[in-house]
Parts: sequence; structure tokens; C-alpha cells
Amino acid sequence: MSPVAHIPSHRKPRRAASTRALRAGMTGGFLTLAVAGAAVPASATESKAAPAESTLEMPTVSATLASTAAQTADATQQAASDYELQAQQEQAEAHAKIAAKKAKAEADRKAKEAREAARKAAAKRAAEAKSQAAKASRSAERTTLSTTSVSNATGNTATLISFLKAQLGKAYVLGSSGPSSYDCSGLTQAAFKQIGVSLPRVSQDQSTTGTPVSLDSLQPGDLLYWGSAGSAYHVGVYVGGGNFIGAQNSSTGIVERPLDYDMPTGAVRVL
Repeated sequence: MSPVAHIPSHRKPRRAASTRALRAGMTGGFLTLAVAGAAVPASATESKAAPAESTLEMPTVSATLASTAAQTADATQQAASDYELQAQQEQAEAHAKIAAKKAKAEADRKAKEAREAARKAAAKRAAEAKSQAAKASRSAERTTLSTTSVSNATGNTATLISFLKAQLGKAYVLGSSGPSSYDCSGLTQAAFKQIGVSLPRVSQDQSTTGTPVSLDSLQPGDLLYWGSAGSAYHVGVYVGGGNFIGAQNSSTGIVERPLDYDMPTGAVRVL
């Protein structure tokens, strides 16, 4: 026998291991936790221990706590609704501001256009009034000058004008020089021939015969022309009183008209 066969061991015996399982359940409004365990023997030769169970009861969520949670959820939902409504209002206000800005810009543009149109209209009226006043002044000056000239017209001038008035109403025929019809230069040539003045046959040459005079200084008997000197396309004779006589066209024939009816370009004094 070994000398140490009967020496007791000084090691502490192993505690039996245990396994536990947790079960939960509701009993009478309480949360029940059941813990089941099984003891494991220290050695393989030990018998298994019977499972043990222990129960822990915990109170469930109270009605007050549930109500508070529900109220909190409602408040959260209401806050979300309020935030959404506020965002919509802010968006609407932003759109309204943009629309108002565009409307103001359009109104300003139209007002500016209206002011500009009014300014142009006023300037046009002023220019027309000025032109009419100037025309009336020139007409008055010519009438005064012509009346005096007619009263003093004697001799060759009176004979010239008398002949021209006798031709009123006769026909205009291109290339004709009388006595039953005339064209413009044919009439003037025939009229000046009555007082011994020989004029060229065509209006271009007649417009450079004599001394150029201003339209503001006309005297009866002055030869009028339309177009530029040397290239005139029409001629007539100033007879005083602001009027002239000429063979106008095939529609009117020989007529007496005021200068404003067809203002001549220039004039030459032959007498």
C-alpha cells in the first residue's frame, strides 16, 4: 500500500454547477419571471439535482403611464402638424412676396412707358403748334406784302397777271403752249411773251432764268419752281395775295391756288 493512500486531500470540494432558464408570464396584472435551474453534480458519478424554480413579479405599465404616453404622442403629432402648417404659411408668404415684386415691376414699367408716350405726344403737339404758328406768320407776311404789291402792280406786271387769269380753266396738255391748252412751262413762256420777255421752253431752264429771290420776299410776276434750280419739274407764276397760277396737271388744268396748297421750292425774278 502506498504511504500516501490514506492522506486526506486538502482541496475544497467542487460546488455543483447549476443551469437556469428564465420564463416570463402575466398573472393577475403582474409580470411573472420564472427562473428554472438544474444542479450539475461535481463529478460525473454524482446524481443530477432536481431543477429549482423561483418567481419574480413586476408591476405592469399603469393606466396613468399609458395615458401620459398617449398624450405625449398626441402632442408630438400636433406639434408636427403645427410645424407643417407654419411651413406652408411661410411658403405662401414667400410666393406672395415674389408675386407682389413682379407686379410692382410691371406697374413701374407700364407707368414709365405711359410717361414716355405722354412726353412724346406733348413734344409732337408742341412741334406741330410751332410749325403752324410759323406757317401762319409766313402766310400773313406774304399776304401783307402781296396786297401791297398787287395794288401797286402796273404796266408789265399787270399785263402778265391779266393774261394768266384769262387762261384759268383751260386744259393741261403735256407739250402744249396754247392757246387752248398748256403744260406748266408752256403757260409761263406764253405769259411772259405778252410783255416781251423770252423764256426758255422747259421748266429746268426757266428755274435758272432771272435773279433768285426768297419765298418770304415774293412779288407779283415772280417765277416759281418746284424741285432744285436747274432740275425743276414744275413752274408757275406768283400773282400776289399769297396765290400762284399754273398749269397743274391733266385733272385740274390751269388753276389759281394758295402757296400752302403746294409750297414751291424757290423763285426767280424775271421782271
